[in-house]
Amino acid sequence: MTFEKTLSDSVGALESLAGIRPAIDAAADLIVGTLRDGGRLLVFGNGGSAAEAAHFATELVGRFNGKRRSLPAVALSSDGSLVTCIGNDYGFDQVFARQISGLAGKGDLVVAITSSGNSANIVAALEESNRLGLRSIAFLGRGGGKARGLATCELLVPGNRGASAQECHLFLIHYFCELVDAKFS
Repeated sequence: MTFEKTLSDSVGALESLAGIRPAIDAAADLIVGTLRDGGRLLVFGNGGSAAEAAHFATELVGRFNGKRRSLPAVALSSDGSLVTCIGNDYGFDQVFARQISGLAGKGDLVVAITSSGNSANIVAALEESNRLGLRSIAFLGRGGGKARGLATCELLVPGNRGASAQECHLFLIHYFCELVDAKFS
């Protein structure tokens, strides 16, 4: 890969988000509505997506750009003791589903972030969310994988490059944070 090719792929992926604008608007409504109604976001992912989940929760609880009240969001992948406890006792496939089962309340929003959609723990968490009647958003890439069709709202980044999907996911997280700042300032 050359710099120019990598840049072109990333810019192309970002520009392709215009094609999923209805889903982006629906996700924004879910996020703002959940926070407005007193619910919280339960955000999770693996690897780089776990970092994006923590980033999203941090921007909501802390702050993004402007001054506003702290908003409720939890990154389910950030508590190493809890993740390893569940992984050890129930299997890594259950690290997010078990937390959703124990922590989620009526009105909360489950937010999965995955560039492949094929991680068993992501699929199990979305299935648990459905079992509990919770609304969910899935940030997806590379065709959505096994997670496709499991969330209330899907943000499926077009293309087959995982890195580009993650870049688009971070862009969307920042876009949603800007909207939240505007609504809660």
